[in-house]
Amino acid sequence: MKFTYLLINFLTIFFPIILSFDKRVQFFKSWKFIFPGLFITGLLFLLWDYIFTIYGVWSFNPDYVIGVYMLNLPLEEILFFVTVPFACIFIYECLNYYVKKDLLKRYSIYINSALFGFSVLMLLLYYDRVYTLITFGLLAVVLLFAEFIIKSSILSRFYLAYLVSLIPFYIVNGILTSIPIVMYNDAENMAFRVGTIPLEDHFYSMAMLMLNIMFFEYFRNRAKAVYE
Repeated sequence: MKFTYLLINFLTIFFPIILSFDKRVQFFKSWKFIFPGLFITGLLFLLWDYIFTIYGVWSFNPDYVIGVYMLNLPLEEILFFVTVPFACIFIYECLNYYVKKDLLKRYSIYINSALFGFSVLMLLLYYDRVYTLITFGLLAVVLLFAEFIIKSSILSRFYLAYLVSLIPFYIVNGILTSIPIVMYNDAENMAFRVGTIPLEDHFYSMAMLMLNIMFFEYFRNRAKAVYE
């Protein structure tokens, strides 16, 4: 069905938008802090997405997209970099409201170190695979930036949100890769999958969401500072 990928985007963002007006979380009041980060991060990831299509890292099944393209990318893929981060920031904000205790705070440094070490290992082992190289190279840079340059205090909160976001991640990416709507070239990744989802997808998503949430907090804190 031509509208399949578009429908997935719609359902991804539908409930976060509707539930944004909940009287307790009131997520709609934070929307204005989301979009600058979405734009910045989206440009970065769409650039790589475009390059990936050129080098055959992945492609899109024309049977499940409406046929509107920009830079080799279907409209639905462009929307993906808006709907998914928006939904995950919604999860992050809900957890911040309902889970007051920072459950992973004491473990954050160990998680950061483990992820960085794993990223470096993957870069050494799979430096010749484009998707693996970009994914783990980006994640390593983002982790170093967050931990040592801006000394972010939100990483432990992010990791909790990321763990929860894996539930919709497996649903959405499971559909995209099992139909398939997005078709991967295993010569450019590790050729290891969780179900039908390439392992790299987990960490590509992590880097994208980490950047979005750091930008979200930056623009929100900057606005607070102006009014104080």
